[in-house]
Amino acid sequence: MTSTTEELTATSLLRFATAGSVDDGKSTLVGRLLHDSKSVLVDQLEAVKQASRRRGQESPDLALLTDGLRAEREQGITIDVAYRYFATPRRRFILADTPGHVQYTRNMVTGASTAELAVVLVDARNGVLEQTRRHAAVAALLRVPHVVLAVNKMDLVGYDEAVFAQITGEFTAYAARLGVNDIVTVPISALAGDNVVEPSTHMDWYTGPTLLEHLETVRVDTDPADAPARFPVQYVIRPQRGEFHDYRGYAGQLASGALRTGDTVTVLPSGRTGTISGIDVLGRSADIASVGQSVTLRLAEDLDISRGDLLAAGPPPRLTQDVEATVCHLHDRPLKAGDKVLLKHTTRTVRAVVKEIACRIDITAPIEEGGLDQHTDVQELRVNDIGKVLLRTAEPLALDDYRDNQRTGSFLLIDPADGTTRTAGMVGTTGLVTPDWPHHV
Repeated sequence: MTSTTEELTATSLLRFATAGSVDDGKSTLVGRLLHDSKSVLVDQLEAVKQASRRRGQESPDLALLTDGLRAEREQGITIDVAYRYFATPRRRFILADTPGHVQYTRNMVTGASTAELAVVLVDARNGVLEQTRRHAAVAALLRVPHVVLAVNKMDLVGYDEAVFAQITGEFTAYAARLGVNDIVTVPISALAGDNVVEPSTHMDWYTGPTLLEHLETVRVDTDPADAPARFPVQYVIRPQRGEFHDYRGYAGQLASGALRTGDTVTVLPSGRTGTISGIDVLGRSADIASVGQSVTLRLAEDLDISRGDLLAAGPPPRLTQDVEATVCHLHDRPLKAGDKVLLKHTTRTVRAVVKEIACRIDITAPIEEGGLDQHTDVQELRVNDIGKVLLRTAEPLALDDYRDNQRTGSFLLIDPADGTTRTAGMVGTTGLVTPDWPHHV
């Protein structure tokens, strides 16, 4: 019989993010998921029960399972995203719990940037709010493949089907105009446990899956293993003495695709080609390197390759010094045209200048014909702003569009003076339905 550990190793992994406005019940939902899926340790649950009793509550307040993480946020942690790991017999999960306040839009971008699914929480009493539209727009911006609308606190509206239907219709219409097509809606009560892990006995009009059932069964089609191979070189290994003095290897993590011994790769930005003569994984030879693996590649040819170069196979990335990108500004100091920055793309860091702030995208306004409203008369992007910029780099970069490859289509802008991260960028077009770039860009 297969052990539990072996079973979990064999199950797939789903990365998902939760988002919701303040007081929508997100902490309770996360606590309910962990509790009802039996992913809470006995001592953790006992501590929650004791804390709840001290507050005069008869039943445990499951929101307290995340209180320690909330306290960390109040201490000023830079990236205010709490990650939770749990598993069921059918799937393993990494949950990114993102803050709900408007001023933490940048933090939702951080949490959702690697997510394959986003759970957007709505209070049934309040319906779709500005922050709900913001969350939907961020999910579209980051091309999150699957979105779940969880209409919470259905117990406080008498489990009324009409309330659920009205919220569902408004949200799905808005999200569809953003280009989000895969939307599943679930009526829940995180406090009572309705339709979170167990089916509700109060909403027989709902015949769909519970939230956890959908998370366990949703098909994740976006597999970086199917993308063209991209291998950013992190370190060149060349022993100086001993029996391996002729050894030269290129170490890094395979960002996408797969590489095999005998494959031809192109070295960028030089454009030279070489043949993989060997692959070393943890000191042992292997025939194939898979996406996400940290490996050392050996080439048959003696080529000039250094940290920051990209080994590519399949359709090549675009080599350019002019970068059109959608960005989310993360820093309190605004981003302005003319700013000199460092652009970090995979393992390569180059000097760059912000040539133009093309526009700021209003992700909360009602969607007009042609897409989201764009303000083209802006001179800067402030913290949490999302916009389009044009950058000029001092050296060529090998870039994929973000929609084709998230790893090699994303970058960071760094302050050259103090090393702080200022902006997160996505190359080219994104998932947002917006008019074309301004003609002068």
